[in-house]
Amino acid sequence: MVTRLRLYTAPDAEDDDRPDPNVRVRLGDLLPVAAAAQRMNYLWLKDFLDDEVVVTDDLYEVMEAFRASSPTSA
Repeated sequence: MVTRLRLYTAPDAEDDDRPDPNVRVRLGDLLPVAAAAQRMNYLWLKDFLDDEVVVTDDLYEVMEAFRASSPTSA
């Protein structure tokens, strides 16, 4: 099943009761932890699956192109 990336639009301030993110993490630090948690099926990861992540326009374009190319090995 192919998952389509969704473009995030920030909600209005009064509609959002979640705290603002205040920690910056390098993608290179985040990915290995998330991948290991997914591979080992850690339940805590499921708590964050609906959280949204902000990425730069160029990273989004690369991810879309990568997804569209349907690589046979990753």
